Amino acid sequence: MSETEEVTQEAGELTPERERELITQLRSLRKDIDAELSKVIIGQKDVVEQLLISLLSGGHCLITGAPGLAKTLLVNSIAQLFDLNFNRIQFTPDLMPADITGTEVLEEEDGHRRMRFIPGPVFANVLLADEINRTPPKTQSALLEAMQEHQVTAAGRVHKLEEPFFVLATQNPIEMEGTYPLPEAQLDRFMFNVLIDYLPEDDEVAVVQQTTSKRREKVNSLFAGSVISELHQVVQRVPIAEEVVRYAVRIAAASRPGQKGSPDFINELVSWGAGLRAGQNLVLGAKARALLNGRPYVSAADIQALAKPVLRHRILPNYRAEAEGITTETLVDRLLQHVAHPKQEAVA
Repeated sequence: MSETEEVTQEAGELTPERERELITQLRSLRKDIDAELSKVIIGQKDVVEQLLISLLSGGHCLITGAPGLAKTLLVNSIAQLFDLNFNRIQFTPDLMPADITGTEVLEEEDGHRRMRFIPGPVFANVLLADEINRTPPKTQSALLEAMQEHQVTAAGRVHKLEEPFFVLATQNPIEMEGTYPLPEAQLDRFMFNVLIDYLPEDDEVAVVQQTTSKRREKVNSLFAGSVISELHQVVQRVPIAEEVVRYAVRIAAASRPGQKGSPDFINELVSWGAGLRAGQNLVLGAKARALLNGRPYVSAADIQALAKPVLRHRILPNYRAEAEGITTETLVDRLLQHVAHPKQEAVA
């Protein structure tokens, strides 16, 4: 092995051959992924796609939906699919930061006392933060360092988290009494805000039939967990035209009130718009979507398809919008109509 090859391996860079192998593997298993998840998850195809995109991109997800819509089952199933360690935390008002990150304990061995760090549930590949808005901001913020830096600091010592690491947090939108809304700085750390809605009647009938029978399907692993970190590099290398990147940036910029070129409806109805991470997540997510759908390039349609999950938690409507019943979803639809898209054939 040459010195150059050794340096490449140490840095974890993919060779062109390995990159082609991973792309081929992902494309060949795309139907198998859907088939495995459909064993336990019926419908919700857009939700499943968005969670897979988040996983392939290395981003975190906020999942909003009413109770009983299989949010926990969905997250656990995706963790099984990629053979990832899964932990779940039920957030409550009395939860403390150390209950998430871990704590230092004093232990005695051979007559000597020393402090030992006991890892908390955050030390997993996939962490489900269930009903994250039920706990105070102090505890919510315990996740910030883990989400951004993939590490935990306790008693002045840094403890690295095992890669890959994803936070998938859930919120219940119908019971707001006794909850603590997430601050904008923490919301911005989430790549997507995925909305899970009620199923159509036929799908709901299928769910009831499946869950009231004795038969229980098991999701089989299709990938080794170590492959995820390699897939992150593959996603980043997906080519994208500058005009498509510029389109994503213009959508994010148009959501900011008081800026040059901001549309009138944004200035009138929005208190705060999307920041830089919105454009980054639109582009990265679009690359993952193209790869997941077997295309070697990113289209404007990929940007449009991910605009709502990327922007719905980054645009803050003002009191006038709330009084008129105008939602963030409506604002994003109007943004997509307002911003001119590249002259490129749309690919669904």
